[in-house]
Amino acid sequence: MTKSDPWNHLRGLEPLSLCDWPGHPCCVVFLGGCNLRCPTCHNATLAWDMQSQPVVPQPQLRSFLAQRKRWLSGITVTGGEPTAVHGLGEILHELSLSGLPIKLDTNGMLPEALEAILAEGLVTRFAVDVKGPFALYPALTGGAVTEAAARSNLTRVFALARTRPEAFLFRTTKVPLLSADDIAAVRALLPSGFSLTTQDYTAPRRSHALTDSEARRTAGNLVN
Repeated sequence: MTKSDPWNHLRGLEPLSLCDWPGHPCCVVFLGGCNLRCPTCHNATLAWDMQSQPVVPQPQLRSFLAQRKRWLSGITVTGGEPTAVHGLGEILHELSLSGLPIKLDTNGMLPEALEAILAEGLVTRFAVDVKGPFALYPALTGGAVTEAAARSNLTRVFALARTRPEAFLFRTTKVPLLSADDIAAVRALLPSGFSLTTQDYTAPRRSHALTDSEARRTAGNLVN
């Protein structure tokens, strides 16, 4: 396996989650690496130091799905940022062979990847994390995204959602930087007919590994 191999990013597998995809008991596949540097990242170790987490071998994932899919009704792919993984389609295709629907968690900053994945029919649902109002993106992403880039990228995502409303949901984590007015501003950005799911922010237990936005696991707490 080379560093450029997409399977090198497979760094965690949670056998069962009842909250990652409401209504769908699912397993969770974790892909390392991210294109943002959010100071409130819920899994910073996986996002920025995936080498510290062991690789889950492709055959192990295949075997797991063959044995456990009868008890699952979906697969959530999260990170890190899955769309930042070159060759992500290869992983999604492997997962789709299970016959289970796939939800992909994404920050939406690579809309061209979402367009390609949707066109290939590899994902049933995209959960898009809208960090906040466009003007706050530089602060919310550790300087990785400008206001203009956030506006451009999410405008494309919103346009895609209008064409396939059943395939998208939008959510925002109420990190300390965001006010109630900011949350209202995010809600106003969404295409007509979409609602915004808000998630409470949980303060980190230690400075280098923050708990995630749904307060259900800590960074590095991955079942391999």
